[in-house]
Amino acid sequence: MARMDSYVEYTLELLEPLGPVQPRAMFGGWGLYYGGRMFGLIIEDRLYLKTDDTTRSTFESAGGEPFVYDAGKGRKPVTMSYWTPPPDASDDAHALLPWARRAVEAASRAAQKKPAAKKKSAPAKKTAAKKKASR
Repeated sequence: MARMDSYVEYTLELLEPLGPVQPRAMFGGWGLYYGGRMFGLIIEDRLYLKTDDTTRSTFESAGGEPFVYDAGKGRKPVTMSYWTPPPDASDDAHALLPWARRAVEAASRAAQKKPAAKKKSAPAKKTAAKKKASR
């Protein structure tokens, strides 16, 4: 396991009021998990929190910035659904807590959508199988 740096440790201290947050090293950064779901990302000493259609505009209007990475030569940059909390929340556990809760809620909503998407694709497979069988 990768060794946590001081920024990751500090961020975990700020997030203590949220509850048990588990960090996992990934892709040169850290994923932050709560209840088994990834709700945060730390890349290059910067915290990003999960957003969705419900919360993205709140992060944006508060001055947050999206996590964008370079997809490689000749490709457009990719914008992820993780945004920074507002600047005034980056060093204050009390101010960060509502933003972290929004991220946990967004991660929960995303997890609830996944099984529904899988169920929708199942009938299409059955239909294709029926067409094949009727040939």
